[in-house]
Amino acid sequence: MDIDYVSNLLKEFKKGGLSLDEAIEKLKILPYEDLEFAKLDHHRLLRQGFAEVVFCQGKTVEQVLAIMDRLAVYNRSILATRATREMYDAVKSVLPDAQYHELARLITIERQKPPVDQERVILVMSAGTSDIPVAEEAAITAEMMGNKVKRVYDVGVAGIHRLLDQRRFIEEANVLIVVAGMEGALASVVGGMASKPVIAVPTSIGYGANFGGLSALLSMLNSCAAGIGVVNIDNGFGAGRLASIINHMR
Repeated sequence: MDIDYVSNLLKEFKKGGLSLDEAIEKLKILPYEDLEFAKLDHHRLLRQGFAEVVFCQGKTVEQVLAIMDRLAVYNRSILATRATREMYDAVKSVLPDAQYHELARLITIERQKPPVDQERVILVMSAGTSDIPVAEEAAITAEMMGNKVKRVYDVGVAGIHRLLDQRRFIEEANVLIVVAGMEGALASVVGGMASKPVIAVPTSIGYGANFGGLSALLSMLNSCAAGIGVVNIDNGFGAGRLASIINHMR
């Protein structure tokens, strides 16, 4: 539910196209809509510039379907994270414009693309190929929120020459998202090369002493490079959202 929706609603009421009761009924769901198992925040687009995002993990297929079906009534763009193929199939049967991004585990609906500033680029980098699913979650999230995104994958520090070849993209980017598992060293190296904000995303990729991403998280938090912010383990969505906010600032 965006500003255009509310404006058109008020104009219709002013012209007499809607009765007072009808207008009130439509405005009732502005704070939220109560589905009993979920309270949908239809006001979030007005407050934050993007509709409420559905975190599918832990939800049933029926719950995801019901939430997305209602969000689709009032929003042009919808994003669902940590979604399974089964969830997507159920959503697709009701919302045929839904798309599934299997690698990133995202369901997206994009009925109207937002304006994109071509001069401001978010660069998404992954240390290894195994980190790409989290990197794609970040990249697609940022694209859905109206950003130009460049991807550079498999440029970890084990082959530093691969990273140095990407210096031009690093210098041109307005915000950088660096996704790495193992020891998470890529964020520190990129942070030492970049003059723009770096959002580091530790992943759970690695052998036993990686502790499910904890080693990469601690390495990124303890980085000696300035200008690095760190999100939670495997939180590509959080990185994409934060990068979008930074990229749209003037």
